[in-house]
Amino acid sequence: MKVSKLCTVAGAAIFTLSVAATSSSVAQAAPQGCGGASWYALGSKTASGERMNAAKLTAAHRSLGFGTKVEVTNKRNGKTVVVRINDRGPFIRGRVIDLSKAAASHIGMVQSGTGNICYRVIS
Repeated sequence: MKVSKLCTVAGAAIFTLSVAATSSSVAQAAPQGCGGASWYALGSKTASGERMNAAKLTAAHRSLGFGTKVEVTNKRNGKTVVVRINDRGPFIRGRVIDLSKAAASHIGMVQSGTGNICYRVIS
């Protein structure tokens, strides 16, 4: 931070303040969140237009763009999986993401059907 005296007016000094922007002060944090998750394995088309494939590592999110890569961590066991957003949802209060069956399997959530997760956008 640099402070310099600009001028003196009626006995009061006027100062300017210049702050050097650093990459860390300008960079915005990647979207992230925690909440409930569930999994689904329908054979219908997703909101992105592609057919749902339960064997792929995909997910539904209410607002993240299609194609966004998201790391999802199961809070119960610490297991993580990276999924690609290709659908909209979930539409149940308290849930923040719906995973494909394959993604749910990677983080140990198939048998329970739901779980508490945290996610963060990675690209």
